[in-house]
Amino acid sequence: MTATNKVLVIDDDANRRHDLSTILNFLGENLLTSQSSDWLSVCNETETSPTEICVALLASSTQVALPDLMAELYEWDAGIPFVLLGDQEPDSALPSPLLTRITAKLPDPLTYQLLLDALHKAKLFHEHYNRLRDVGGIKDFNMFHSLVGKSKPIQKIRHMMGQVAAKEVSVLITGESGTGKEVVARNLHLNSPRADKPFIPINCGAIPRELLESELFGHVKGAFTGAISDRAGRFELADGGTLFLDEIGDMPLSMQVKLLRVLQERSFERVGGVKTIQSDVRILAATHKNLEAMISQGEFRQDLYYRLNVFPIEMPPLRDRAEDVPLLLNELLTIMEREQRGSVRFNSAAIECLCRYDWPGNVRELANLVERMAILYPHGIVGVNDLPEKFRNLTDAASSSKQGTEPTPVAEPQAQQEPAEYAEQVLPIESSSLLPLNGIDLKEYLTNLEKDLIEKALNDSEGVVARAADRLHIRRTTLVEKMRKFNLSKQQFDESEQYDQADDQEEGAEQSPHTDTGQAGTLRH
Repeated sequence: MTATNKVLVIDDDANRRHDLSTILNFLGENLLTSQSSDWLSVCNETETSPTEICVALLASSTQVALPDLMAELYEWDAGIPFVLLGDQEPDSALPSPLLTRITAKLPDPLTYQLLLDALHKAKLFHEHYNRLRDVGGIKDFNMFHSLVGKSKPIQKIRHMMGQVAAKEVSVLITGESGTGKEVVARNLHLNSPRADKPFIPINCGAIPRELLESELFGHVKGAFTGAISDRAGRFELADGGTLFLDEIGDMPLSMQVKLLRVLQERSFERVGGVKTIQSDVRILAATHKNLEAMISQGEFRQDLYYRLNVFPIEMPPLRDRAEDVPLLLNELLTIMEREQRGSVRFNSAAIECLCRYDWPGNVRELANLVERMAILYPHGIVGVNDLPEKFRNLTDAASSSKQGTEPTPVAEPQAQQEPAEYAEQVLPIESSSLLPLNGIDLKEYLTNLEKDLIEKALNDSEGVVARAADRLHIRRTTLVEKMRKFNLSKQQFDESEQYDQADDQEEGAEQSPHTDTGQAGTLRH
């Protein structure tokens, strides 16, 4: 973002307008504030051009109705995103261009993290819209919502999507399984002149070969056993819209011939029928296979390949854009929380480890890991040792190479390795993306974290309180008190408690080098 980008705050309540200005000035934003009736005059007086407004914050207390205010801003400049303040819901009858420009809705009172997130999303919208503004022909723009990432490969994909979205040509999307090929296809449809028409996907590899023709073109009654009535196919259902042929490389050769005819003549007949039906669909295809190699092997028709591959888009694997892993994690967690399917967080060491992983399953594998961790550690922090073994094995060599030392031998005694492992799990959170968007109850969170660490220490020490206390670097009596606080009961608890009470007087005279004011401070709240 350039220094000339400004935030436009429109609110008829003078006190709240002043409060918002104070907050946004503190965040370092360039501001314009006005009432709903004179925002354009304020912009003209300050010689602010339309493209300088990167986000418009619209309050609920405005004299001008929200739809009219949004329409005025949209007419002034179509690239301005809207953030709604207070308890206001946009009318579902609003035109699609206005609805898609609502990038966030903020409750009253505001929270710091939600405001930061809303500003970030709005600025992304403004930045990407302006990048594609000169391409021309884009009916609407909301690509960044589902195509997450800031890496160069993803920026290149966004640029290519902007070039072809409004063009009536076939697009072939290639890439490994799980890289988001259908996400690209849906975004191309939503940003095309066909956006208000159906988007019909079909997986060519998931349908039996003998049924694929019927699925694509439909059939008439009596065409085959079980055809008890006329049935429309996917081409008819997608009329005027977009047909997405996923895994086109799995389509049998016999069907490739019929598909080629439809693409050339834009017409077809239902199975068993004689009536010719005109086809007005845009074809988007995707595959994880190497179609050129299949052509040389006689498994895919070359003429169909050239019909489909008018504009190729190759999706990068996740291992080639490791810097997007934290952003994808945040997006996946946001979706889980919005759908109330749980939540979890990853500490900085775990995220670094995930960034070094190869991800053969790409984004789909990452989503699988997030859901699994949310089940295993609900509302907890996942450390390196909590990750599955195939992720943990990447840490030793990488850490040693950074320090210029040899990897730690596997045969080294476990007692010498464990403190570093436990320290890895309580590393401070360094990335703002790890904080839940709606905030957390810090006291409750730290209490649960403290209880979890105590339980792990007791389990690893076979319930011996003295050993567990030593691992946590606190006094035994302190650990016993915390066990009572959390209602933790171990088999050796009684004996350990008596031993602790007997030694309490001696420890009071001579303090242990590991007191509660040192490393144990990370467990207090």
